[in-house]
Amino acid sequence: MNLKACLKSLAMVAAMALPMTAFAAPAPIVIKFSHVVAQHTPKGQAADYFKKLAEERTKGRVKVEVYPNSQLYKDKEEMEALQLGAVQMLAPSLAKFAPLGVKEFEVFDLPFIFDNYQELHKVTQGPVGAKLLKKLEPKGILGLAYWDNGFKVMSANKPIKSVADLRGQKMRIQSSKVLDSEMRSAGAIPQVLAFSEVYQALQTGVVDGTENPPSNLYTQKMHEVQKYVTLSDHGYLGYAVIVNKKFWQGLPADIRTTLEGCMKDATKYANDVAKKDNDEALAAVKKSGRSQLIALTPQDRAAWKKTMDKAHKDNMGRIGADIVKEVYAATGYNAN
Repeated sequence: MNLKACLKSLAMVAAMALPMTAFAAPAPIVIKFSHVVAQHTPKGQAADYFKKLAEERTKGRVKVEVYPNSQLYKDKEEMEALQLGAVQMLAPSLAKFAPLGVKEFEVFDLPFIFDNYQELHKVTQGPVGAKLLKKLEPKGILGLAYWDNGFKVMSANKPIKSVADLRGQKMRIQSSKVLDSEMRSAGAIPQVLAFSEVYQALQTGVVDGTENPPSNLYTQKMHEVQKYVTLSDHGYLGYAVIVNKKFWQGLPADIRTTLEGCMKDATKYANDVAKKDNDEALAAVKKSGRSQLIALTPQDRAAWKKTMDKAHKDNMGRIGADIVKEVYAATGYNAN
């Protein structure tokens, strides 16, 4: 074969190989989204919805791998895993940020600081919420959104109507200085217990009662071992969706913009699901007949709020007076 024919043959081989190399699709960007709750919970459903939107809107350029139920990391491990880049996205409860050194997030634990979802969302979807998320950046973390779990009710084996009815009751709480203050302000005895231990503790009388959003109360069957549920809506439980800062800032700009849009829509979905699940859980508790629901009058609620305002005063220095007052300004909080 002469040189001209040889070159022609090589050109044909190169042309045939071109579609397999030049036009091969790049590997998708993988986002590992780890969380510690079941897939059917509001957070689990919202994580799956974000995955669906992200993969559809980026046309496969992003793949979101959701790992529920602590499949990758347990509660106390996941934050470090995010900072090290072993996972890219989490949605921990807001109480998890104080141990990280950002105690300002404990403002969300203060009793009666939000009277309703409208007041809450003025903070979580407004400048104060954004300011709080910015405080995570020195830790190598970017905050994208807040997802609701819901407002908490009180449960016990005696009727809790007035705030004075809490006096002497052993009440289970999450590990939180603010929640400890909340219970002590009403004369209750706070008991820190792991969530997985609560049902048995209620059943055996180790504790008298607890506080939870209705969806937690119902799905964990606590209503079966608690005679009364008081619709106090005294405290809030929520999550922040966070990402590894270096990973997120390294994404192509168009991908990052698309994912921010997906997160905005997933946040609305998350909050709608949480509200719906809590409403349905309360209806199911009532239908079961195992627990009697106790509603508070506006006067009852005002008395609870005034009494528990002591927890605000006791924790002002711990959380930071500036951030507490900014939340007050956004919501119009007044204990009287």
